[in-house]
Amino acid sequence: MPGEQHNRDRWRRYWDKESRSYDRQIRLFERYLCPDTRAWVCAQAAGRTLEIAVGTGLNLPFYPAEAELTGIDFSPGMLAVARHRAGHLGRAVDLREADALALPFPDASFDTVVCTFALCAVPDDRRAVAEMNRVLRPGGLLLLADHIAGATWPVRAIQRMIDLVTVPLQGEHYLRRPLRQVQAEGLQVERRERFKLGIIERLAARKPAAG
Repeated sequence: MPGEQHNRDRWRRYWDKESRSYDRQIRLFERYLCPDTRAWVCAQAAGRTLEIAVGTGLNLPFYPAEAELTGIDFSPGMLAVARHRAGHLGRAVDLREADALALPFPDASFDTVVCTFALCAVPDDRRAVAEMNRVLRPGGLLLLADHIAGATWPVRAIQRMIDLVTVPLQGEHYLRRPLRQVQAEGLQVERRERFKLGIIERLAARKPAAG
């Protein structure tokens, strides 16, 4: 759809621009709301690992050394920072410009799929989770962390007002519940933690083994 493509192009330009200051902004957010979440998520990754919306590569220092990493993002500006970070760390990562809604990988390509603080900004979270499930091998692990709809109505009311600004500006949603999309895909939740008035959630879900 022309309108949808226009929005995506606009949001790409937004995130390209934000790539210069993104690390500083997100670290302030994480310091107060979820300081250990990247380590919690990435420590569980194993084997061939795909990170969706890798951004500036803030997760890279937290992955096990033996994990074989691939990362995708739709922002060239974000990927440029991630490449610099990977080089500084001496970490081999296959970084590609790609769309989370149409991943350029065959079915069952990865042992682990990761997405942190990014599903909130994907235009269609249901489709994005379906794509993650598609490229995950049977028995593989999906690892997610994000801000979500709060546990109480006053919190959700504030988030609804925030959405009025952030959704048109940068495509970022504050009222999503990724758990519902994960369960709809038939993945089995193994670990789940929700905290800070219910607005932060991290979870690990297993794709059922074949047969």
